Amino acid sequence: MIYDIRQVTECTYATPVTNAHHVLRQTPVNRPGQRVQVSSLQVEPAPVSRREGQDFFGNRLTWIALEEAHDTLTVRVSARIAVDAFAIQPGTSVPSWEAVQEEVFASADIDPMAPAHFLFPSRMVSLDPEIRDYARQSFPPGRSILDAATDLTHRIKTDMTYEIGATTVRTTPPMSFALRRGVCQDFAHIMIAGLRGLGLSAAYVSGYLRTTRPPGAARLQGADAMHAWVLVWCGAEIGWVGFDPTNDMIASDEHIVLAIGRDYTDVAPMDGVIVVSGGQQIDVSVNVVPLS
Repeated sequence: MIYDIRQVTECTYATPVTNAHHVLRQTPVNRPGQRVQVSSLQVEPAPVSRREGQDFFGNRLTWIALEEAHDTLTVRVSARIAVDAFAIQPGTSVPSWEAVQEEVFASADIDPMAPAHFLFPSRMVSLDPEIRDYARQSFPPGRSILDAATDLTHRIKTDMTYEIGATTVRTTPPMSFALRRGVCQDFAHIMIAGLRGLGLSAAYVSGYLRTTRPPGAARLQGADAMHAWVLVWCGAEIGWVGFDPTNDMIASDEHIVLAIGRDYTDVAPMDGVIVVSGGQQIDVSVNVVPLS
């Protein structure tokens, strides 16, 4: 599937910002099963300096500096991306979750997407005992890693209520789990905490969902905005598989990856420092349209 993507991020400030330095994670890159045909990132007002680079996990970074007083900052992203549907090759052996657990702890691989980097606590994801015990119900002895992760995805969707405003970007997994409410970031963090608590590797993904679906198909929760889901390491033969607990589904060709990290803090679309007094408001609009 090929998509045209448009994202507009607008930051409005109560008083003019006199100086600002930002790092943006809003430019998609090529990944397994995903190819960026063209992309652009535009910033208004024009920055006095701009440079590009990447972080450890291969995410594209754009550093900008603004010295002109401004009360609005607008970032526009345009891209055309081809995404392959998820499929397991015929004859592939699906291991039990215990076998995957043993494989990860025995591995010496430290490449950027090695499962070892996504096994331990991170800045926003602790190894919470209550979430671990909740996840364990989906992982009885001998169950395949795909069946177990699929069941956990379903239970999180069933037991949690999607409610915008119930949490913030700073809400930790134990807090949203206690509320049983949140948005896609919270659903993903809870699943990651549970998997890591069981000794399984799980990564946080930020990206996009297809805006419009085929006739008769239900609209996905989180469309028209940035979305988050989870990559689960399913063994060397299968590799990373995406699971979307917000929509109770395996991520496939309706999910477009923007950035991958250990939790939200690794993939936040905009970080930085501004000199300003008063508050600010951020509005984000996303449109992901499949080409006919």
